[in-house]
Amino acid sequence: MKLILGVFGRIFIFFSQNSFVTQSRKGAVARTAHPQFTHILICFSFALILITSKAVAAPSLTQDDVLRKWYSLSLLLIRHTPTYSPPVASRALAYMGVVSYEAVASGSPKLQSLEGQLNGLSGIPTREAGQTYSEVVVLEAALSTTITTLFANTGPSGQQAIKKLAEDLDAKVAALDDDAQSRQRSKNYGRALADHILAWSKTDGGDVIENMGFPWTYKLTPGPSHWAPTNPLSRQQQVPLLPNWGNNRPFAMPVDHACALPPPPAYSEDKSSDFYREALEVYTISKSLTPEQKEIAFFWIDDAMASPTPAGHWVSIVLQIADADKLPIEKLVDVLMRLNVAMADAFIGCWREKYRHDLLRPITYIKRVIDPEWMPFILTPPFPEYPSGHSTQSSAASKVLASVLGDPYPFSDKTREKDGAVPRNFTGFTAAAKEAGISRLYGGIHFRSGMERGYEQGQCIGAYALALKTWR
Repeated sequence: MKLILGVFGRIFIFFSQNSFVTQSRKGAVARTAHPQFTHILICFSFALILITSKAVAAPSLTQDDVLRKWYSLSLLLIRHTPTYSPPVASRALAYMGVVSYEAVASGSPKLQSLEGQLNGLSGIPTREAGQTYSEVVVLEAALSTTITTLFANTGPSGQQAIKKLAEDLDAKVAALDDDAQSRQRSKNYGRALADHILAWSKTDGGDVIENMGFPWTYKLTPGPSHWAPTNPLSRQQQVPLLPNWGNNRPFAMPVDHACALPPPPAYSEDKSSDFYREALEVYTISKSLTPEQKEIAFFWIDDAMASPTPAGHWVSIVLQIADADKLPIEKLVDVLMRLNVAMADAFIGCWREKYRHDLLRPITYIKRVIDPEWMPFILTPPFPEYPSGHSTQSSAASKVLASVLGDPYPFSDKTREKDGAVPRNFTGFTAAAKEAGISRLYGGIHFRSGMERGYEQGQCIGAYALALKTWR
């Protein structure tokens, strides 16, 4: 088995290092892979999870095992499910976080339910009094049901990976030292719990994604300050991504437009204006990026279909920390739930502000006013600029993690290692969030005010996830 894993590892490293770095006319960078390489990488990634799960012939299965395996698979599925743009991925991870939390809390004397605390969540199924349950089986059944539903539109390789992992875990569940009636009761309860939360999810406004999230019809707002398409080669991207996402029901954030932002600096082409100075800053920095600044821009790029997205990146950080610090299961599901709820709400709040202010991107302004030949270091995403999504959701994530785990909290982030990025070391979560935000300035796709106001909004939104009462 070690030999097989070693061979697969060498294959993975070869193809990861031989992914193509494509460059647009004036330098915008995006990592892609040859289609055949991509297929091999996908198959390998899923195979590695399955091989690893079967290679460890453990006599028992723990809640921690179940949680890690399903989360690890979900981060891979996000990379390879076409509709999973960053906001959509954050939504799925939030529902995973709620399901896994409720599954563990329902059998723990330390935790209490989120019923009545999250917007619209009520009537959560309860366990039968006086009956025994297997905590591992409850969690496995709940997460298996949730992942199967949330990723129902993933491709054949993803569907096979979900099926195989479920079968593998089912086999391990059958070998547990529990009576058959208890196992079936636990499985039924886990599925009922997941079904209830998934039914709640269908009423939030974000359940159906058509045309990859790009509206079939959309009227652009006229005027020089408003968003304009930045990728002339993509027919889909002549309209912005998910313009109604900000109208979705949030999880912990109030539904009455909490954490709204002031307007960005007033649009102006006057060289003495604040707006011009911010655009000139983006332009000037792009002309003299240091190797480290380029590394930072690439490390946090977190593009859809090429990464687990920004929300998945922070989940990966927590899983790495949990592995190193051996977080107890109650602590881990609490942290992941709060983190994912905060990030999902951050994308809703951020998207609401993006489309309320509808600000153009640096590339549009700089080409019009400063240098018609300029291109940013990374590709500009297809939606309005203000505020920065990276800043908002990273700030919300750091708000949660700094509170529940502490800050400073030194850690090494290896999330992008297999994509060719060198792991980065941080003194704590605030430092990581600040770097994620500034990475978008280095990339040339955000103005400074978009990052700074986004960070402020994320702090506001994260506080609502922290206010949830979980511990008895």
